[in-house]
Amino acid sequence: MDLREKSTVFTLNKIPFFLFVGILLIRLIAIGLMGPMPQDAYYFFYAQHPDLSYFDHPPAIAYLLKLFTWVLGKNVFAIKLADSVLTALTSVAVYRLALKFFNQNQSQKIIVLFLSTLMVSILSLVSTPDTPLLFFWTLSLFALYKALFEEKKAWWLLAGVLMGLAFDSKYTAVFLPLGTLLFLLLNQPKRKLLLTVWPWLSLVIMVLIASPVIIWNVRNHFASFAFQGSQRMHAAAALELKPKFVLGLLGHQLLLLIPVLFIAVVVMLYKAVKTYVRSLRTVPVTNLFLLCFFLPIFVAFLLLSPIYWIKINWMMPAYITGVMLAASYINKKWLSIQIITSFIIHFGLLIELLFYPVPIKSDDTWVGWEKLHQKITQIKNEQHADFVFSADNYKTAAELNLYSSYFIYGQNVIGQNALQFDYIGTKLITLNGMDAIYINSDPGFNDNQLSAVRPVAVLPYFDSVTQLKPVIINEKGKAVRKFFIYLCKGYKYHPNKAATDFLHN
Repeated sequence: MDLREKSTVFTLNKIPFFLFVGILLIRLIAIGLMGPMPQDAYYFFYAQHPDLSYFDHPPAIAYLLKLFTWVLGKNVFAIKLADSVLTALTSVAVYRLALKFFNQNQSQKIIVLFLSTLMVSILSLVSTPDTPLLFFWTLSLFALYKALFEEKKAWWLLAGVLMGLAFDSKYTAVFLPLGTLLFLLLNQPKRKLLLTVWPWLSLVIMVLIASPVIIWNVRNHFASFAFQGSQRMHAAAALELKPKFVLGLLGHQLLLLIPVLFIAVVVMLYKAVKTYVRSLRTVPVTNLFLLCFFLPIFVAFLLLSPIYWIKINWMMPAYITGVMLAASYINKKWLSIQIITSFIIHFGLLIELLFYPVPIKSDDTWVGWEKLHQKITQIKNEQHADFVFSADNYKTAAELNLYSSYFIYGQNVIGQNALQFDYIGTKLITLNGMDAIYINSDPGFNDNQLSAVRPVAVLPYFDSVTQLKPVIINEKGKAVRKFFIYLCKGYKYHPNKAATDFLHN
């Protein structure tokens, strides 16, 4: 299909315009309707334990949620509002950045395309490090534009600050200085800047701003860098080709951008390679700048996808400039199709939030967590248990901590690595001899019966483990969640098996 723009005038017909407004309204409504995703609860758990950085990610998302919940209270609305407000500011920054490269009409089309994506909905409604990352990423590109194209040296300093804040959001920000270096190497007139102090001073400032993350890693044996870097590269090094991973990547990126826009991005990439591969001199300098912050991320994860599962959000920063470059390949007809498709998807999301017609057989859901907390508190009191824990990495424990006035423990109680739960200074030895309630989710349940599987990982840590009646969570008159519950008596702390709580006091 021909996605090339035939008119330089941006227009939006009446029906697509009202549908576009509908998409924005659905996002606003969802702030109040949507319950907490496990990611919301987990990064709020970060915020409840302020630190220079954290095991999984840098601290920016924690500081964002800490600010909004400090002002508005400990509630789901404050968490969702924090994500939505920052994403709205990111959208403003994207538009202002687009105006530096395109005329007003084209920039308006770019922001409409950007706001039509499911990516913006995820950033607005689910707390992830990508929300502050994309904000500081876009501002970094704006500052770099001012430094490179308007030759305002002071902007190099601000670019360093903003790139550092992007790194304080997520490690993907390393592609910012890499993109800058790539642009300077490929563009001959700008290459001379490498012989000046300014790019390097900007890099030094970035490192200084990112120093809290570096200090945390030094203090904790580089645990976060290892988790995000070497451990994942070690897994990828197995070199087992899995074509389904590539199909998965293409599928969720189609959904993330909505098919029309994603196809336009692929067409843009093909056209760029075909046109510019023979001679970089034919590349307009502004296009080269935008490509340098799109291609490295997009191609790196695309090449990695045959051997490693690429998560839906990992490519997001690439689309800040990728959408700008792809917009010229989307004409009025396909822009309308993009908006109509997006509205259908978002309307389906609204129906799901209101009526929950399709139960999600996964713990990655916003449904049932508050009711679970109420029932677990009742069981804890009835059984006179001293503490509560779960062992699904972080999801159940983080969700219950969001609602609970008492602490819910993670799987480090039974000697398993528990992500950030390992790094908050919990003294597990103080639980020695106490009784506990153990929660085990059954996301794909098909009955209300007891579990036929013994909790073998739990048994060595308690004198006795007795299964209680499962907790069933109902929504709209039907069972949607199931949790196996165990009364565990006489906790036996194993310092040689337990997680590294003793290192972080």
